[in-house]
Amino acid sequence: MANNMTYEELVKKHPGSLVEKIVTEVVNKDAFEVHFEDEDDEQWAVIKVHVYEEDKEMALRLLSDDRWVLQFGYYDDEDEFIELLQPLTQLEIDLIPKGLQKVMRKVVASEEGLRLPGNFLSR
Repeated sequence: MANNMTYEELVKKHPGSLVEKIVTEVVNKDAFEVHFEDEDDEQWAVIKVHVYEEDKEMALRLLSDDRWVLQFGYYDDEDEFIELLQPLTQLEIDLIPKGLQKVMRKVVASEEGLRLPGNFLSR
């Protein structure tokens, strides 16, 4: 990624590369968690990847109405957390392994998070 590209441009113009980054990170972990979260009237399953040295968070959300969203969070110069959300197209959704899609749908339906081995997605 170009260093002069803003996070907003990265999320809007290159969501597929961020989806791939998240999936790669999750697959390479010993274990990963799919959380269930809700806010106001929305509910979703989410997997998160943290880049601690850069104070960034990337996540994939599956909302209860089967909408997929890329979430990108970072701290600005005033130390305020900024959260960017980008709806995913079908091409970007197709980058998410079918096994992970299935697990995330299960989490949304059951309203309970799951912890799985990283190699679960390579089966």
